[in-house]
Formats: sequence, structure tokens, C-alpha cells
Amino acid sequence: MVYIKRLTLSNFRNYNTARLDDLQSGAVIFIGHNGIGKTNILEAVSLLSPGRGLRAASVSDFVNRDRADRPWGVSADFFDGDVFTKIGTGTTPEQPQKRQVRINGDMQRGQNALSDYVSCVWLTPQMDRLFIDSASHRRRFLDRLIYAFDPAHTGRLTRYEKTLRQRSKILKEHDAPDGHWCAALESQMAESAVAIAAARIDFCARLQDACVRAQELDGAHFPLAQLRLDGDIEQRLANHSAVDVETWFKGELAKSRSRDALVGGAAMGVHRSDLLVRLAAKDMPADQCSTGEQKALLIGLILAHGRLINAERGAPPLILLDEVAAHLDDERRAALYSRLAALGGQVWLSGTDHALFTRYEGAAQRYEINADGQFKLIS
Repeated sequence: MVYIKRLTLSNFRNYNTARLDDLQSGAVIFIGHNGIGKTNILEAVSLLSPGRGLRAASVSDFVNRDRADRPWGVSADFFDGDVFTKIGTGTTPEQPQKRQVRINGDMQRGQNALSDYVSCVWLTPQMDRLFIDSASHRRRFLDRLIYAFDPAHTGRLTRYEKTLRQRSKILKEHDAPDGHWCAALESQMAESAVAIAAARIDFCARLQDACVRAQELDGAHFPLAQLRLDGDIEQRLANHSAVDVETWFKGELAKSRSRDALVGGAAMGVHRSDLLVRLAAKDMPADQCSTGEQKALLIGLILAHGRLINAERGAPPLILLDEVAAHLDDERRAALYSRLAALGGQVWLSGTDHALFTRYEGAAQRYEINADGQFKLIS
């Protein structure tokens, strides 16, 4: 089991310096008033995995505003059985806008190196609107789940988005763009798009199976979600080979050059796909469900995802739950804590009231955060 034994922050958000020692593999709970810095701790942990963290923030957002001229950093000592790994990320005075990663003191070429050591999933209050928000939010949610399961997915998306931007720039800046140039970019887009769509299809099928299996444990409290991908390429892959879909998509891109030159982007592609979720028991779209049902569906997906990673990778992910318990009734809150303890990984939770966590039955360390950003271990 991989867990954080020590966490250190330097010039990060509202913290000048902060350090948590002797952390255990169960739950790590932070209790304090709103605005005290609880979410900042969870965000720091999320940055030990690839990506922009649980707020999807830019590098400059992480620095303490009172000392914005100094670099920021997050480091952690990880234990996996008897193996110790020190992971750090942050900026330097020489490159304040570039996030760097070190593993056991060695500089890494990019963030993807973190995926060999850390798998991390999270749930925040902002995600409560997932089912009623835009397709782009659900698409990013899905891709983030895939990152934790399949780190190569990041590279696929990066290649696709870079090529999409290059094609858009050429079409906008040239009245008669070179056809061979466009075709080459469209070929790259098609190849990346099919790989992205195939990864999404495979992952959704695995996650759906995990949701179904979870019903024996979670059915009474976290209802079954039915997942479906809505996208031209994803749907076409259901009945055609990857090669045929690549050829078809290249043709569609070529036909839409005039339109895309005026509007920008591309009329179709995996950047327009959506994740559609239904409440199985009522056969109802998630966006038409009650607020409580939407919350329960979302928690059920996160739990299923954690179990899926545990089954596939042999270890549960780090799970970060920011203010999740506040809007659950006592029975559902107890069920959530029971499932988290059974999963067996390290779970980081935050809340404003001690009473929110009295039903946590697994091993747990509780910290109060005071107005000065100091931590007090209370259990």
C-alpha cells in the first residue's frame, strides 16, 4: 500500500511552512473554519500526481501571495511496503512559472514520472454541479479518472490538443493554406483522436463493471450509475475498425476546413465528446435527479474508481474528499466511511465540524487547523 508518511509545504497558498509527520495509512482528517486552509492541504497532495491538481490551477496560483517573489514547493515521503520514495514538486527562483518534479532528489523530465509512484482521485464541492454543468466539465472529469488508471492518456490528449491548435492557426492565418500541410496535421489529429476515444471506451466499460459489482456493497446508499459516451468518434468506433474511423475523421476534417477557419477549432472531434450518466433505478438522466441523488451518484463513481484502480494496480489510490460529508445524512455518511476504510488506502478528508467524522470507524488521524495555519493532532 502506498501512503504519505510525511508532507511538507513551503510558501504554498496560505502556508509559509507546514509539516505533517508520522502520518498513517488510514484516514487523515482536517477540521477547521472555512477559509482556514483545509482545501489547500488536499490540493498540495493532489499535486504529487500528474496534472494541475484538484483546482486545475496554474503554476503561479500556488505561491503564497504574501511572498509571491519566492518559489513554492510541496514534498512528501511515500512508503510502499518497505520502499521509501521522496517526491517533490514546485518552482525555483530561476524558473518561477515552470513546475518541476524531483523523485529521490533527481530532476524529472515531466510530471508523468509521478504516475509510476502515485495514483490520486478526488471529490470537491465544485464537482457537485458535474451533471448539470457543461460537457467540457464532464469530459475533463472522465479524462482525469483515466489519468489515474492509464497515465499514457495525458500524452494522447496533449498531442491532440497541440495539433488542433496548430491546424486552427494555419486555417485562420492563411486564405489558401497548403493542402499537404493541413492533411498532415489532420492525419495526426485523427490518429490521436481514435486513441483517445478508444481509451475512453475501454475505461468506461471497466468503470461500469466496477459500478455494477459495487452494488452488493453500496446499492442502498450509492445508486448504480449507467454510463454512456456521446461523441462522433466514440460512437463510430462501436461498429468500425480504428483504421476506418481514422480515415473517416480525416475526410471530415478536410471537408470542414472552410467552416473551421471562420469559427475556429474543429466542428467535430474528441474535444466535443460528453459523458452521459443516468440513475439506473429510475432510468433518469443524472441532470434531472435531485441534488442528493446526484451527490450519491458521484460518490458511487469515485468509490468504484478507487476499487478499479486497486484491482488493476494492486494498490488503492490516494483519495481526497474536500467537504464531502457536510451534505450527507448520518446514515449515508457512515456508509461512505465504511467503504473508504474497507478500500484500505490513505484517505484525506476535510470538514468544518468534528461531528461530521464521529462515524469514521477505520484508523484515522484528526487535525485541527487554527487561524495561524498550525496543526493540532487531536486523535
